[in-house]
Amino acid sequence: MQLGYVILYVPDVPATIAFYETAFGLKRRFIHDSNSYGELETGTTALAFASEEMAAHNGLTVRFHRPKETAAAVEVALVTPDVAAAFQRSVQSGASPVHPPKQKPWGQTVAYVKDLNGVLVELCSPMSA
Repeated sequence: MQLGYVILYVPDVPATIAFYETAFGLKRRFIHDSNSYGELETGTTALAFASEEMAAHNGLTVRFHRPKETAAAVEVALVTPDVAAAFQRSVQSGASPVHPPKQKPWGQTVAYVKDLNGVLVELCSPMSA
């Protein structure tokens, strides 16, 4: 097996795709005509968003992300060589700051924000070999 998609259920797929384009510089792969599903170009594994209604349609019971609630125990990690600039860009674009960039003992720089839906997003430098 291989990881093909990470799919987050959100209230507004087009708004979330637009936010990720602006805040993180990701490129839109597509949004379905129904506006209930969309994907971003993120490398081998696609980051995708489906409408909250799609979760019910798929027979799923889930706890949806909400901006003012504690983040769920999951994160989207985006790798960038300039974590400080990515953190600033995302916050200026409407992300909620959680933790500013910090150098970790293993040499990686890491910061955290929450997206417009309350999803935790890690901004991190590449891992050294």
